[in-house]
Amino acid sequence: MENHESVDTVKEKQIFDIITRKISQLPEAERNLLEYGSTYIGLNATLCGLIANSLFRRVLNVTQARIAAGLPMAVIPFLTAEVSYKSFVTLPLNTGDLNCETCTITRSGLVGLVFGGLYPVFLAIPVNGGLAARYASALLPEKGNILTYWIRISKPIFRKMLFPILLQTGFAAYLGSRQYKLLIKALQLPEPGLEIQ
Repeated sequence: MENHESVDTVKEKQIFDIITRKISQLPEAERNLLEYGSTYIGLNATLCGLIANSLFRRVLNVTQARIAAGLPMAVIPFLTAEVSYKSFVTLPLNTGDLNCETCTITRSGLVGLVFGGLYPVFLAIPVNGGLAARYASALLPEKGNILTYWIRISKPIFRKMLFPILLQTGFAAYLGSRQYKLLIKALQLPEPGLEIQ
């Protein structure tokens, strides 16, 4: 059993080495898109988080603690979206585990939707709700009406956030498609050091 696992590990390492060699042959701009694509998704998630934060602050009349609310709404969505895109899309592409263009587009679009669009909006609710409670800037509900209150407060914000969320989803799907096509282009390049006669 251990021998079988070590053979699989050796094959995976060989595949990863081949893909890495091929990617290193690409022009720098294309190589950067493959390597830093997840950073673009993270930056877009940061923008979604800051927009959602601003909308919730306006609705809840929170005027204090701009940096204390803005910093986590920028950093946490960035890190979450970047790490999730890297682990669900970029790493499987580079190891050869994700080898279907439709699967890549779907997976990257879902990562963009969930981690880059919806997660920052949902994260803005407790951040700004806590600030509203702390500074008593808005009338908060009694214990029995909490869920109804937050649904009522969040509906208009989710409507306003629909365009940034869809933009993030579309951008992530497009980026996944581009990365897949670049990887296929890299795999079609000849091995370095081999001359065709």
